Amino acid sequence: MGSSAGGGGRWYTGMSADNIKGLVLALSSSLFIGASFIIKKKGLKKAASSSGVRAGVGGYSYLYEPLWWVGMITMVVGEVANFAAYAFAPAILVTPLGALSIIISAILAHVMLREKLHIFGILGCILCVVGSTTIVLHAPAEREIESVTEVWDLATEPAFMCYAAVVLAIVAILVYRFVPLYGQTHVMVYIGVCSLVGSISVMSVKALGIALKLTFSGMNQLIYPQTWAFTLVVLTCIITQMNYLNKALDTFNTAVVSPIYYTMFTSLTILASVIMFKDWDRQNPTQIVTETCGFVTILSGTFLLHKTKDMADGLSASSSFRLPTSSSFRFSKQTDEDSEGIPLRSSESFRSPP
Repeated sequence: MGSSAGGGGRWYTGMSADNIKGLVLALSSSLFIGASFIIKKKGLKKAASSSGVRAGVGGYSYLYEPLWWVGMITMVVGEVANFAAYAFAPAILVTPLGALSIIISAILAHVMLREKLHIFGILGCILCVVGSTTIVLHAPAEREIESVTEVWDLATEPAFMCYAAVVLAIVAILVYRFVPLYGQTHVMVYIGVCSLVGSISVMSVKALGIALKLTFSGMNQLIYPQTWAFTLVVLTCIITQMNYLNKALDTFNTAVVSPIYYTMFTSLTILASVIMFKDWDRQNPTQIVTETCGFVTILSGTFLLHKTKDMADGLSASSSFRLPTSSSFRFSKQTDEDSEGIPLRSSESFRSPP
């Protein structure tokens, strides 16, 4: 207990110069990433209006849209800042600040995209942020790593290899089975792929960050093949995440995509870290129970977000009794959801490609 108290006391004696650098980088990262969601979506909408084929149904015309590339560059800048923040400050300081990107994204979506969120949706977002913040604030500090080969040994232990195998299996099922059937109607499908892949990518990002930090300090880690293996994993995961995140943003409301993505991504990343770095082995029961309460809070927020969709569907269904044809029903559903402003899907997602 004495060592635990001493370890905890270090956090309250003032921030080091490195921690301040990490804090500034993390805040900048949240600002850039939150803005990138909105800029990219405006680019997706502009590309869809000019080509008639949306990203949500397999179109890639957004690659020729400058505004989308501005959003992409903004996100890359944010991710680089976030990557650098982990090199200077512990994850317990950097990760919770990712919640700020949700708030920034929601505010910009309301101002720039005219997207509205039901009061219960707002409460759901708050619960998601509070739950995620509770988890990461009570997570243990990262263990000291002195070589990229040490991270490789952790990544190739049976427990994490089993986790990685399960993740890849679920992603394959989602991509080949559920995306064609439910990708356009259930937000969890696209976000599930992004989050599962993201949990693997963060572990690789940590390894790569450690390798670069050690290299810059004079201990060259670029000579190890493990460094380049982690780099390949990072690139593959990022490409996959960006592809399905584009589909999610083009199909569903930004104010809903952001908190759900943040919630699932954070939860799965913490789970991956617990398995790979054995974080819970260094925690007492109180800390573990607190983190569990954070998960319950996240589940409550996710339920409210989906309840918001149920309320919108109920309003749409009630008005359909006045309309005799299926085409009129679809038109009524779109009109009701647009006018009520209770979105889990954005209005443009109901347009069929020509």
